[in-house]
Amino acid sequence: MPLFISPTLSYTGTDDGDRQEETPTTHLSSNVSLDLNQVPFSKDDDTHVDIESQAQVETYPNADSPIVNVTPPNQRSRWKNLSNDERRSIYSTLLEKSYCGGLTKGMIAKVALEFSISSRIVTRIWKQGKDNEHNTNNRKAGNSGAKRIQVDLTRIQEIPLNQRTTLRNMAHSANISKSTLFRLVKSGALKRHSNALKPFLKEEHKRARLKFCLSMLNESTIPDDPTFQGLHNIVYIDEKWFYLKKRSKTYYLLPNEEEPSRTCVNKNYIEKVMFLVALARPRFDAQGNETFSGKIGVFPFVTKVPARRNSVNRVVGTLETKPITSITRDIMRSYILEKVLPAIKMKWPREDINFPIFIQQDNARVHIRSDDQEFRQIATADGFDIRLMCQPASSPDLNVLDLGFFNGIQSLQEKMCSRTVDELVTAVETSFEAFPNVKSNHIFLTLQNTMIEIMKVKGYNKYQPPHMKKAVLEHRGQLPIQMKCDHELVQEVIHYLSEM
Repeated sequence: MPLFISPTLSYTGTDDGDRQEETPTTHLSSNVSLDLNQVPFSKDDDTHVDIESQAQVETYPNADSPIVNVTPPNQRSRWKNLSNDERRSIYSTLLEKSYCGGLTKGMIAKVALEFSISSRIVTRIWKQGKDNEHNTNNRKAGNSGAKRIQVDLTRIQEIPLNQRTTLRNMAHSANISKSTLFRLVKSGALKRHSNALKPFLKEEHKRARLKFCLSMLNESTIPDDPTFQGLHNIVYIDEKWFYLKKRSKTYYLLPNEEEPSRTCVNKNYIEKVMFLVALARPRFDAQGNETFSGKIGVFPFVTKVPARRNSVNRVVGTLETKPITSITRDIMRSYILEKVLPAIKMKWPREDINFPIFIQQDNARVHIRSDDQEFRQIATADGFDIRLMCQPASSPDLNVLDLGFFNGIQSLQEKMCSRTVDELVTAVETSFEAFPNVKSNHIFLTLQNTMIEIMKVKGYNKYQPPHMKKAVLEHRGQLPIQMKCDHELVQEVIHYLSEM
């Protein structure tokens, strides 16, 4: 049977007459109210809305009669925010159906029915687009929610550095909440900095560092285009301790996984072995194929000692590997003469035997001198010309081993589980051979960039480690072999040394 609709107004609000919203409704002959906020059909087309089939009856506790909401099929909630793409689509539809910059009568309701939203939303989008040069993006972003607390960063800069080691200490000194400081760190307004101790440098140390950097330049290129040498004829040697166990390690476990238990007799006396490492720059042909690895060798300072008594692990007299904890000059001489020099002669490219080969070492007291007669006798045999040279004092950043190679092989060694000295020696030797030669070549370029930074700061060791995206350049085939240095910088350093 047909429904007879009589338009009235109904209000929602409190009992004291404070109205919250005025909603036009209609009352049906069967004591049913009909909400007229939504447009059931448009006058511009023949679409007919079957009110009886689409009416949704909702009963409210304080209402005298049920309310019928006429809602188009699959209509979204009227209070749900529209995305920017949806708002642009609605505005584009309105522009297509506009005439001379205006909308015909009933067009707002028709578009609202098409997108299943309220006519007021369509009106606001149309007005916003007309007033803001067709920009209909939602204006709630950045204009809603709690406003961020503005912090005067100069207050933090005035706090002494020893009171800025943790967020808790800094929050207490600056009278700022720790959560606010954490947000500043996350946004980039504050940065976390790890500060390492560096060797103290005197003026003579700085001059020596500058002279060393200049000596690494190709002399023929200094007047016009200063370029570093290829460093292919230098063998870098240095010593490093490797520990059987690490005091603290980080693991990633599942929530129900049992935590590992690591024990030792005394944390202050963890067994360790010193290794002597010799490394040269790797070489590649024009096609990128490796022709020389540059890995001369890694030599552990260990000795074989017979066991003095029986134990559950071995019987008396069994040879055990024991680390040499006290390194003397005689021990160092024997290692260089009996291990390093033979390895260089065996692995060095045959086409470069007639050219001088330099062994760069630091200024440790146990190292042999460059004029050692026994060394000279063996180093010049078999047609080789091997010489000793020392890097500047207190300058580990001028040795590729300390610059990054030791950290690389140590990270590989710590991935292996070692329980004995023999297993530790095997792990270090395996890590030495497994370290990629391409990365070794990158460290030599880092050394050249480091020398440029040293010249910029007049021999001081306070500078930012250089980054040049070597992996990206290598992928593009643009990785240089020798770094170029600014001509004005080189002349400035030469003038600076001449005045000192």
